[in-house]
Amino acid sequence: MTLSRTDFIAQVEQLFANQGQAQYGEDISQTQHALQCATLAQRSGCSESLIVAALLHDIGHLYESPEASAAHDLRHEEQAANLLRNVLPESVWQPIRLHVAAKRYFCAVDPAYHADLSSASRDSLALQGGPFDPSAANAFLRAPFAKDALTLRRLDDLGKDPHMQTPPLSHFYPLIENLLVAHEQAA
Repeated sequence: MTLSRTDFIAQVEQLFANQGQAQYGEDISQTQHALQCATLAQRSGCSESLIVAALLHDIGHLYESPEASAAHDLRHEEQAANLLRNVLPESVWQPIRLHVAAKRYFCAVDPAYHADLSSASRDSLALQGGPFDPSAANAFLRAPFAKDALTLRRLDDLGKDPHMQTPPLSHFYPLIENLLVAHEQAA
């Protein structure tokens, strides 16, 4: 994807407008989930990169058909990372790429975390390979951006409240713009 900054933001806006009302698997839409995660990240004082990662972490789902994703792990996290790596810094797409692995890590090391997963998260965990074994859990912790991925995972878990009020998608455009510029300047 080689888009201008304006084109990228327009594409994100269109993607959420066209596909974002699809149910997330909880009692909220994909758009509500994305906005809740980003809002929680912003309220928690996370970096701009992590706020944008929270907003876009499930963007790969917006390219899937709901029927396909219910029966198979389509690796939405890899799809999102592949879409974003050419336009946003690694500090955005790496935590996104690792947020499913973070769930598998938490399930391996914290039985209470696993027990508290929603039924939709338990179903997707089974499709994603289940909890890590001890070796995979240790390897995950050594990965660059693992700490941010763990934070993103916690935000993902919290962003499922059907009553939470959030700012609109456009509220986050300046943050996306800043990161698009930073990525362009670093390239």
